[in-house]
Amino acid sequence: MTSAAPTTAAAIARAVAAGTTSAAEVLAASLHRIAALEPTLHAFVEVWADRAQAAAGRIDRDRAAGVPLGPLAGVPIAVKDNLVLAGEQASAGSRMLAGYRSPFTATVLERLEAAGAVLVGRTNMDEFGMGSTTETSAHGPTRNPFGNNLVPGGSSGGSAVAVAADYCPLAIGSDTGGSVRQPAALCGVSGLKPGWGRVSRSGLIAYASSLDCIGAMARSVEDLALWLDLAAGPDAADPTSGPAAPPVSASLTTRGDLRGLRIGVPWELNGPGLDDDVARCKDEALATAASLGAEIVDCSLPAVAHAVATYYLIATAEAASNLARYDGVRYGLRRDGLGRLDVMTTRSRSAGFGDEVQLRILLGTFASSHGWSEGFHDRARALRAQLRADFAQAFARCDLLLSPTSPVPAFPLGSSNDDPLTMYLCDALTVPASLAGLPALSLPFGATTDGRPVGMQFTAAAQREDLLLQVGHVLQRHTDHHLRRALP
Repeated sequence: MTSAAPTTAAAIARAVAAGTTSAAEVLAASLHRIAALEPTLHAFVEVWADRAQAAAGRIDRDRAAGVPLGPLAGVPIAVKDNLVLAGEQASAGSRMLAGYRSPFTATVLERLEAAGAVLVGRTNMDEFGMGSTTETSAHGPTRNPFGNNLVPGGSSGGSAVAVAADYCPLAIGSDTGGSVRQPAALCGVSGLKPGWGRVSRSGLIAYASSLDCIGAMARSVEDLALWLDLAAGPDAADPTSGPAAPPVSASLTTRGDLRGLRIGVPWELNGPGLDDDVARCKDEALATAASLGAEIVDCSLPAVAHAVATYYLIATAEAASNLARYDGVRYGLRRDGLGRLDVMTTRSRSAGFGDEVQLRILLGTFASSHGWSEGFHDRARALRAQLRADFAQAFARCDLLLSPTSPVPAFPLGSSNDDPLTMYLCDALTVPASLAGLPALSLPFGATTDGRPVGMQFTAAAQREDLLLQVGHVLQRHTDHHLRRALP
């Protein structure tokens, strides 16, 4: 992998297996680029150079000895800071978990390492996944490779930048309300959120359990399909993980065009509020899909009007519950309580959690508290059920739904600090699929007049990641949007 010619995970694995390059050489190129650009971009919280070099060395020795290699042999992969790896630190971007080392490894990372992946480090993120700009991290902000004064999106901003800056061809993130898809769009890479339960959440530091999904970002849809085949499937450590599904990679090339497909355009996700350049790119995406044979169908998702409010009530209520475990007693940051448990807990949580996390805990506690949950949390759950019904009606008429991934392109760092509502509205187009538990794919599709990437989101019915990735693969074969580079 060189900075002059970004290459895919699938291509790297084939080259390592064929002996035309070595895992050590691939890793050295990756570490060299990280060292050169990280002082500016800050995609990583920590680089695991020694661990990665040891893994690359084992792969090269296995190949020399004739041992069969895995489908990701020698591929450098970045890991979001909320996925745990035995013996390594994981902080979820928070002071609360500073210094925490996990005693076990997340299932998804176990599966990737078993396939030969070389894990190169943990990437920066909004604290506990709460944010859309990667500015709420206790480790400081990450910068977009398309402009170091721009946000990369969030909360998986570090992972998106790692791919966009050619540190590695594949990076793992988590998506609760758009945290893989939105930064992928703002950084000009592809991002997949599988359906809820498709990939085990064991080893993912929780934000909102009924919404959290582990996803991935890459330059090519082929790499996302390869990742999904390896990462998905049932897991005894996660009773919410779904059943095994047929491999996606094998069916990736079954379509040469989009004939026979009906692509729905929900007006609620494609109407007022879109940046002019984003709207133009959306029209270009629809025209491209139509030129490849797709039928474009107007449709509606009425409950989407309440999706952002519904999402933030449900997500914050679940976050308040999940984060209650960080009390200064068992693990995490502890402050002196002067002999009183309540004082220790208050001081520990006040010092450990940042402003955005504290705000969401307070909102979630209020929304789910006795006397108020009926008017807030219970109504949000009812609206979530209605949204699922709206999607079911839309998929009775359409195969996929299309909209921009984000209503706006990347915006300046710090511009949403005094107006959190602006940041929350960045999720307006991604939270509907999250609330419904549906798979969704963000593809780079065009740019603003000043060169900032724009992404388009395709949403599929439950268990149809195969269709999502087939369509994405067709579009990437007929366009070059995914080949845009941020840096030389």
